[in-house]
Amino acid sequence: MAFTVYFKFSLAFRVEMLPHFYLFVYYLHIERIMIFLTYDYFPIYNSEKKYRLVSKGCKLVGCGSAVPTLSVSNDDLAKIVDTSDEWISVRTGIRNRRIISGKESLKNLAVEAARKALEMADFDPNDLDLILMCTSTPEDMFGAAPQVQRELGCRKTPLAYDITAACSGFVLGLVSAACHIRGGGFQNVLVIGADGVSRFVDWTDRGTCILFGDAAGAVLVQACDAEEDGLLSFDLHSDGEGGRHLGAPMNDNKTNDMLGSNGSVLDFPPERSSYSCVQMNGKEVFRFAVRCVPQSIESALEKAGLVAASIDWLLLHQANQRIIDAVATRLEFPQEKVISNLENYGNTSAASIPLALDEAVRSGKVKSGHTIATAGFGAGVTWGSAVIRWG
Repeated sequence: MAFTVYFKFSLAFRVEMLPHFYLFVYYLHIERIMIFLTYDYFPIYNSEKKYRLVSKGCKLVGCGSAVPTLSVSNDDLAKIVDTSDEWISVRTGIRNRRIISGKESLKNLAVEAARKALEMADFDPNDLDLILMCTSTPEDMFGAAPQVQRELGCRKTPLAYDITAACSGFVLGLVSAACHIRGGGFQNVLVIGADGVSRFVDWTDRGTCILFGDAAGAVLVQACDAEEDGLLSFDLHSDGEGGRHLGAPMNDNKTNDMLGSNGSVLDFPPERSSYSCVQMNGKEVFRFAVRCVPQSIESALEKAGLVAASIDWLLLHQANQRIIDAVATRLEFPQEKVISNLENYGNTSAASIPLALDEAVRSGKVKSGHTIATAGFGAGVTWGSAVIRWG
């Protein structure tokens, strides 16, 4: 406990949140005397005392998902690139993927998933305090969350903003929701994971075009008493050194008068730019995932005071079945406790975890009270895991 003395009059109270602990600051003003009292109120898990201490909990109470109507099979891809159903399925576990087409939009998929999550929870969108849109492929450069808020008809204009972390986005969204609830007084936070990566894929490159699909998934996170807390622990990381192995960097397009120009002459004004297609070093991404993801999950389990055997389900970002199997093996999770729908949808980036969770909940596989170890990993590179309790 630390004390700092100043002079003033009145009484105030403030809560600040840092990555691994809460800082409670009391201001006591007596004849210009101000006393700061600070103490550790978080992390959830204390390595020395071995207990969890949280002022307020948060729980997952509803989920939903949405996918485009167009289904593209491996056989369909074999007609446009040098590949086959066997080649793709053996190396990735993927047989089909859904692709945005026609009048469909990522925003509409996100709205549909959000509405399903709210309906499951029997919740009025006007009571939302915050909408987090986890996406790296918004249809507006400035973000998609406010447009989703508008389409949901939220009359109280709750805060809505995007989180850009690619395939790790949904896990970061869950943790962000918990932080807003525990440290910011928010009551109801809608977390959406949605991506349309197919628009950033080189459909002549069989190394990447076979992997990705489009989808959206959503979860409603609500404040609750500490004993009902549904986010038991988390572990988050980034390493910019790995960005060279997976990304979609911006390219400068040298346009001529026939193609159009924004008036660039010499070096000013800047030339019109766009993003390249997804570029990936598959072998390096595999090595990164099978090394870092098990470590992250083990760290989250330790913080929660749990062991792998006590977890009901393992739910990983649906990137590649070989990665899912390798991580499960290293953690000694039996295959019957691993959730996977990769075969039907491919890698849907930030949507993959909530999409798989929604299907598992609606099929009756995941039940209220079940604990789930989940992890996202991908571009940046970023990776993170969380131990959650459903319902």
